Amino acid sequence: MNESPGDKVNALIVKGVRIPCPGSVEIGEDVDPDRISGNNVTIYSGCKIYGESTFISDGVEMGYEAPATVENCFIGPCVKLKGGFFKEAVFLDGASMGSGAHVREGVILEEGASGAHTVGLKQTILLPFVTLGSLINFCDCLMAGGTDRKNHSEVGSSYIHFNYTPNQDKATASLIGDVPSGVMLNQKPVFLGGQGGLVGPCRLAFGTVAAAGSIIRKDELRPGRLIIESGVKSGNIPFVSGGYQGSRRIIMKNGVYIANLLALRQWYKHVRSLFVSDDFPEELLDGMISTLNTGVHERIKRLESFCENIDRSDAGRAGKISRHVRQAVYDAISDHMEHQGDIESKDCFLEAVRREIGVQGKRYISVVKGIDAERAAVGTKWLQSIVDRLSGAIAHVAD
Repeated sequence: MNESPGDKVNALIVKGVRIPCPGSVEIGEDVDPDRISGNNVTIYSGCKIYGESTFISDGVEMGYEAPATVENCFIGPCVKLKGGFFKEAVFLDGASMGSGAHVREGVILEEGASGAHTVGLKQTILLPFVTLGSLINFCDCLMAGGTDRKNHSEVGSSYIHFNYTPNQDKATASLIGDVPSGVMLNQKPVFLGGQGGLVGPCRLAFGTVAAAGSIIRKDELRPGRLIIESGVKSGNIPFVSGGYQGSRRIIMKNGVYIANLLALRQWYKHVRSLFVSDDFPEELLDGMISTLNTGVHERIKRLESFCENIDRSDAGRAGKISRHVRQAVYDAISDHMEHQGDIESKDCFLEAVRREIGVQGKRYISVVKGIDAERAAVGTKWLQSIVDRLSGAIAHVAD
């Protein structure tokens, strides 16, 4: 006989989970109580937990500010989900989200990453310590930068990533910082001022500062620049849907974004896997990799849809370019899906990581920050070789 939701609540209480008002908490029939820690976990009134994949580590708090719904999430130690909806996302040690959060598929918040109240995320990856203010829509982004909790990349309140076009495309993922350097936790932070926006697909270098109210429409690949956008010239002109200018540029940006995701996956498989322990169990690593795979397939699907829309449109020569390169682009992505990059650099860097683990123990942030600049540069070279190989292949076939 299946356990009832009430039985699941009782089972969690027996394990030591703190549920101040048990009658107000709903645990789905498919939830496995053995995947929820009993060590200092607190589930407040009105919370709902669903999904056979759901995994909750020590010290987690759910629903302190408002009821929280969690479905098939992987939640690491000391995470605080203060209220909102969370589905098929991963939260690592010390990550937090304020009330009113709407966090959906493909989201990974690494150590110490956070959002204040009323933040919407989907297919978004925040590397350690990245901080989002309040009233933000930041879907389809990867953001890195900064070194610790006092020196981190940040997005100001009332910010939006514009990730949908009049042609109904979402091949619009934006890369703020990058993976090869960002994972080393030694880069200057990015600051995107409040009441501003970023029009995807877009790329910003480490050290970029955008003044409050600025709408960024162009890449800025020079590090350490201040962007001040006071608005655009007013206009009112005829518009016909289905026009595609700059299709090659969009294909290239999607290729670079996918390449960074593949580099991050190799980082998870070869570096993060060295840190599996009681504080970072195998279930969390599996959740990170599966969620990242979801993100890769999402970006490929959106790129495919973009190319199909061009082919169906009256885009003239742009459509011909799309038909000519589309299969070659997909083949390039497929051929590089498991590419591990420069093996010599990889092995040299992994040796440095193992050596640092021997000194620091399996403390991810401390180990990464403890690697000297020369060895970190070798690690960046390894990951950058993954990015360059795929993005170069796509550039070749798109020309």
